[in-house]
Amino acid sequence: MVDAKKTAANMGDKVKDTINEKLVDPAKKAGEAMRKSGAKIAEGGSTVSMKLIDQAEQNAREAFAAMRAAAGARDLSEVMKVQGDYLRDQGSRAMSQAKEIGELIVKIGQDSVAPLRGKD
Repeated sequence: MVDAKKTAANMGDKVKDTINEKLVDPAKKAGEAMRKSGAKIAEGGSTVSMKLIDQAEQNAREAFAAMRAAAGARDLSEVMKVQGDYLRDQGSRAMSQAKEIGELIVKIGQDSVAPLRGKD
């Protein structure tokens, strides 16, 4: 009878260990990976927001500089030149800024899935 109790207790311990090994531990690891992934996404969102604010500030400075130059122009042809230069530069700047944000978003995506792949 004592042996039967010991055997049952050992089997119970083995079942408990198997459940912990096969279900509980992987679930804990997955939960931790998801938490890390979420933290990286939040951090990345903040980084993108700050970069967008920096870009908007730069664009506003450039626009005001162009307005000042146009206001100080001697004639219409000079105003047109200032406006053309500004539009050309702004188009180039917008492309560069969009590329920068796109690259940042790709990096954030890669960083945020790394914990889910076990590469944190």
